[in-house]
Amino acid sequence: MSDARPKVAVVGASLDRSKFGNKAVRAFVDQGWEVFPVHPKLTEIEGLRAYPNLAAIPETHLERVSLYVPPEIGIGVLDQIAAKQVDEIWLNPGTESPALLERAEALGLNVIQACSILAIGEHPGKY
Repeated sequence: MSDARPKVAVVGASLDRSKFGNKAVRAFVDQGWEVFPVHPKLTEIEGLRAYPNLAAIPETHLERVSLYVPPEIGIGVLDQIAAKQVDEIWLNPGTESPALLERAEALGLNVIQACSILAIGEHPGKY
C-alpha cells in the first residue's frame, strides 16, 4: 500500500529550531505531510532523514518544494525541482529574486510567493 500523504521537500532545512527551515519541517510533519528535509551536509533533521539535494530524494513526484535559502542558492536548485515533477514551488519571504523568478518561469514551474507554513494552517510562532 502506498503512502497517500502529500510530499514536500524543504530546501534549506536546518537543525536550528529558531530558523524557518526547521519550523517548516515541524509544521509540515504536524499537518501530516511526508517531509524530505534538504541540506547539503546534514543526514538527519528533526528525526527525519535529510537529503543532500533534491535529486537524492527517492520520490519521483512531490506535491511541493518549499525554499528557505537565499535566491542565489535557490536558482541553482530549480533544474532539480523541474526534474522532480513538482506541483508547486513555494518561495518563502527572502528567497525570491527577479533572476530566480525568470528562470522558474522559463522552466514552467508553478511558483507561489508566500509563507508555506501559514498556507498549511500553522503559524511560525508556534514553533
